[in-house]
Amino acid sequence: MSALYQHKALLPSELAAMEMITNQSMSQVLNHLFEMRYITRVPSETDKRKVNISLSEEGENIFLQFKHERDEWLQKAIAQSCTPEEQALLKQVIVPLTKLVEFK
Repeated sequence: MSALYQHKALLPSELAAMEMITNQSMSQVLNHLFEMRYITRVPSETDKRKVNISLSEEGENIFLQFKHERDEWLQKAIAQSCTPEEQALLKQVIVPLTKLVEFK
């Protein structure tokens, strides 16, 4: 859902490649998300055999709710379990850690 939020619309094969899973596995995930009404499927304007996947309004709302809850939890966990010095250290290392997470 995060990739769809960032890119607005993707082909299932693009999503599978981003998530490093097979197209078949991605198809199962997308079918489930479609049943839950979290995504929409729109035929490609250039190639009618292809379908673009986007978050539905409900899917975007759910994604943003999860993101907000996760961010709140993380802020609370850091505030309650880390010393001020550790919190400062986390702020310093977040950029290089983000680069590692996003490395492909």
